[in-house]
Amino acid sequence: MPATLPAGADVDGTLGTWLAHDVKPSKAQLQAARGRVIPDVLGSDLDVVFVGINPGLWSGATGYHFANPGNRFWKALHLSEFTDRQLAPSENTLLLESNLGVTNMVARTTARADELSDDELRSGARRLEERLARLRPRIVAILGIDAYRKGFGRPRALGRQQERLVGARLWVLPNPSGLNAHYQLDDLIERFRELRAALAD
Repeated sequence: MPATLPAGADVDGTLGTWLAHDVKPSKAQLQAARGRVIPDVLGSDLDVVFVGINPGLWSGATGYHFANPGNRFWKALHLSEFTDRQLAPSENTLLLESNLGVTNMVARTTARADELSDDELRSGARRLEERLARLRPRIVAILGIDAYRKGFGRPRALGRQQERLVGARLWVLPNPSGLNAHYQLDDLIERFRELRAALAD
């Protein structure tokens, strides 16, 4: 797979077609989304850049981050008061109005994060640093404990880290996927609130 692909590209570099935001993907459309790359929502000097592990099939099919209805990212973001209402995945670019951004450690779409190899995570961590170095975010929040550990070769950890990433404070949060049964919504909200409180430091 090339180091970078245009948004909407499949792993072979060909461009796919995203669904309208109000269309539920069919099983065939979800499977066709494998390998797709979705657009980052990034800008300079953001307060927080949230880093997903990689896009799931719903995101690959629609082009929006955390698009699966079972994903709890948007709910946790709102209930921790990062946003004044719960944004729909199709509104993900509105994050910039709250001085927030979102990207992924690994670009390619899979059904599950555990389909990624350790080498992909390590390579994705390096590319993440390159991508964020020029943008100077205040905080980078990795949404996945094991992905952080494998990608950056650091101990399993949660919350604020001693290390920095491209000059930014570094946080590790649980993966908000509905498949992550280790952390319920209340746990996610508590962790997101701790991160939000850190912005006042």
